[in-house]
Amino acid sequence: MSFQDELKKLSEKIKQYRDEARVQMHLAHEDVKDEWDDLEKDWERFRSKLDHILHDAEDASKEARQTARKLGEDLRTGYQNLRNRKK
Repeated sequence: MSFQDELKKLSEKIKQYRDEARVQMHLAHEDVKDEWDDLEKDWERFRSKLDHILHDAEDASKEARQTARKLGEDLRTGYQNLRNRKK
């Protein structure tokens, strides 16, 4: 095999890897977007619960406070994971 043939073969292999990486990046982007959308829905739920608890702080049940705290911790973890994946 000539040097030119080797370079052409290498170029074709690199192109194949590049194309595969592009598809994987696109799919990863969609996964991240889906995860973001899910987190945003949870954020809205959290804000609603938090507003209710803050408005009726003295009357809020222990269960409601624990639910809000757990949802908030899950959101924090979710957003941190998402942010760390983009680094």
